Amino acid sequence: MVGQMTAHALIHVGLKQLGLVDEDARDLYQRVTGSRSLRAMTPQQHRAVVAELERLGFKRSSKPRANRLSGPYAAKLQALWIAAHNLGIIDTASDAALIAFVKRQTGLSHGRFLRHAGDATKVIEALKDWMRRESGDVSLFTHDKLRPPLLNDHRMQILLAQWTRLVRLDAAPAASLDAWVARMQPGIAYADLTKVGWIDLMNILGAKLRAAKTARARASARGR
Repeated sequence: MVGQMTAHALIHVGLKQLGLVDEDARDLYQRVTGSRSLRAMTPQQHRAVVAELERLGFKRSSKPRANRLSGPYAAKLQALWIAAHNLGIIDTASDAALIAFVKRQTGLSHGRFLRHAGDATKVIEALKDWMRRESGDVSLFTHDKLRPPLLNDHRMQILLAQWTRLVRLDAAPAASLDAWVARMQPGIAYADLTKVGWIDLMNILGAKLRAAKTARARASARGR
């Protein structure tokens, strides 16, 4: 059982890991417990918040700090790595796997040494290029002033790429992406989605995509 102080610590770690701050964090609190303040919550409500953070992708780790990415570019890289996981490109969203990727790109032996903008840009752009190539979606992480603003939102671009991959795997829900989002976030327009809402949608489609890929691979193996 998680104690109150431990739950407080886990909540703050989880928020940081998922990149949730200020109003996004308070929106999550309210959705889960009805309260926008951690101080006003009961221990049971604290545990409910921890459970929701874990559902959204927060991973508790008993590994040494050496296996955790740190530094000024950690949050950006972790967000991209999780996006790659939700696109079915990588099997694990762990920091250890991300640190190995950083090492391959820069020669740096640990993610905490990634403190120079030049090194960080090299890793970030390499990761984006890899995601575009593996997903088959050249529009990922691009901006075109002729496109509607929503289609220049990287979160929307990830959702569209996920949906396209699900369609190719014959695993998309029996509706358009817009209809599916409207069912998952009833009464909320794309422009009004909170950061938590976007994460929720990408995580759900990510789980569906990984399951569809596994099912396709098993079917192929049986057909040999």
